[in-house]
Amino acid sequence: MRFTSLVVELIRARPRLVVVIVVLCQALMWLGTAVLFYRSPPGQLATTVAFGREYQVGSDLGPPLSFWLSDIAYRLAGNHLLGVYVIAVLCSALSLWVIYLLARAIVGGQQAVLAVLLTMTITAFGAPTLEFGPDVLARPLWALLLLHSWQILGRGRRNAWFAWSIEAGLLLLTTPAAAGLLLLIAGFAVSTVQGRRVLRSFDPLFALLVVLALALPYLIFVVRSDSVGLPALPLLAELSARAWQWLALAGGLLLASAAMLLLVVLDASTGRSEADAPIIYRRTVAPLARDFVYCFAIAPALAGSLIAGLFGLPTVFGGAAVTLSMVGLALVVASGDLIYLRRQRLLRMVWAAAVAAPAVLVAGSAVVLPLIGDGEVATSMPARDISRFFVESFERRTNQRLQAVAGDPQLASLVALGRRRAHLFLDATPQRTPWITAAQFADSGGIVVWRASDTAGTPPPELARRFPGLVPEVPRSFDRLINGRQPLLRIGWAIVRPKGP
Repeated sequence: MRFTSLVVELIRARPRLVVVIVVLCQALMWLGTAVLFYRSPPGQLATTVAFGREYQVGSDLGPPLSFWLSDIAYRLAGNHLLGVYVIAVLCSALSLWVIYLLARAIVGGQQAVLAVLLTMTITAFGAPTLEFGPDVLARPLWALLLLHSWQILGRGRRNAWFAWSIEAGLLLLTTPAAAGLLLLIAGFAVSTVQGRRVLRSFDPLFALLVVLALALPYLIFVVRSDSVGLPALPLLAELSARAWQWLALAGGLLLASAAMLLLVVLDASTGRSEADAPIIYRRTVAPLARDFVYCFAIAPALAGSLIAGLFGLPTVFGGAAVTLSMVGLALVVASGDLIYLRRQRLLRMVWAAAVAAPAVLVAGSAVVLPLIGDGEVATSMPARDISRFFVESFERRTNQRLQAVAGDPQLASLVALGRRRAHLFLDATPQRTPWITAAQFADSGGIVVWRASDTAGTPPPELARRFPGLVPEVPRSFDRLINGRQPLLRIGWAIVRPKGP
């Protein structure tokens, strides 16, 4: 008698339910990780929220939409970072759901589940999940854009043009890579007979007008700003180093796909006869659909890594999660109409380990690293305690509201998260924070913070030069989540008193 596991039967009978369950489990896993192990925001998230508080049309960090949304989520959560974490996991969940809808339209619901499961293993290592920003917000927008592009090109749905134009405009307001991604879609449309037929109508013209109307404020900012744009082209002597950097970035994309490739290899190995292995069936994929999937599985990753290598960018242009979002579906399409699920127990274990491993690594680094080494874990700093102390200290000393904070960018961005939401002033690079100048900081007053290297709290020489007459206060020490072998976090600080009444 043949036995089929409950998971396979659920994939066959209730594919949408399987997708909902796994996506919700991943979202809850990351939210639980943030609540238990994040005492301060990861990466540049504090800077993202501080920039979003100013509601600028643009900045050197890119288009403004993700920064605005981070500030809105932060305020709705009562000035708590949990709101930003929630919107980040919602973006991840929405992108996976849209990929399921696109895959269902191409390979059917059963194999669409497999595409989503493979994609979860890619994005687990290839994208920041909780560090909300342009790369995280671009994921669902790019997935929606691909879904409606397929509905227009493959299904001939003219009513999808309006949604497509809105998503294209929002993508331009989200990531600097949006123009290149839109050019890839336009290039695919021009290269196919169906695409050229669609482009001969008036619908693309109307969509273009909507896109320009949405993105016009940021486009004006880009034209008028000198700080936005790609770096200069490399010299001939630098081409060899840039080529190696491109190879390193391409290797990073392969590493992000390692768990997916391992799953494919394990399933392809003949450990069980095909007569006993359960089968996931699909209808035959049309040639246009196959070309569409292969194009957007390969072209974004290739173009993003080439651009990043050519201009010396530290990461893949557009983000690894965006460029790899179609690779899982491409492997499902390449697997044929019948997919045999061999070694089901091993496949489930490898998949679960790949999805849970990033959260486990975050938790392990927060608990273990302080005990075995002296390196600092950025998310273990007590952000709320830091902001509360300096905000209340300024108000007690001056009887005024804290307006701005400067000094060490990491510490200053944490203080800016306080309940008074002070302006972040990057005094070393003031052009990055045009909403406040050095003269305005001196007039309104504020807090200057730095990492104290002695018990007297002597400010660094470069900071003393930028703020002449700075009188340091007694340094304040804070406990991390787990101190371990690390010394207490000692922060030096000084008050720049406001001028006038």
